[in-house]
Amino acid sequence: MKKIIKTKYAPTPIGPYNQAVQFGNTLFISGQIAINPETNELILDTIENETNQIMLNLKAILNAAEMTFENVVKTSIFLNDMHNFSKVNTVYGNYFNEETAPARETVQVSALPKFVNVEISMIAFK
Repeated sequence: MKKIIKTKYAPTPIGPYNQAVQFGNTLFISGQIAINPETNELILDTIENETNQIMLNLKAILNAAEMTFENVVKTSIFLNDMHNFSKVNTVYGNYFNEETAPARETVQVSALPKFVNVEISMIAFK
């Protein structure tokens, strides 16, 4: 029943996990950070570019599962500094229709993998 979702268009996991796992019609996408899958380099020049790279990585994983952002029902955003909320929210909002946007929480944490500024995970349903 469990199907592993992998794509070369999103970063290779940096630990013992998969990019996403589909169980039935539900897709659980692991937290993504701003690694460019073509160069394997972190994108940390601005919080906007960092967030955009994360959203592109999430889009690639959704596409690999034959889904889009319209299928997303829940998002979790982790920030190392809540002062970046509005900038992250603006970039994130460009990927969703406000009327059908998913449920979401945004929390500040003390540190993230590779000491990035933001990490985003998603749950989608087909």
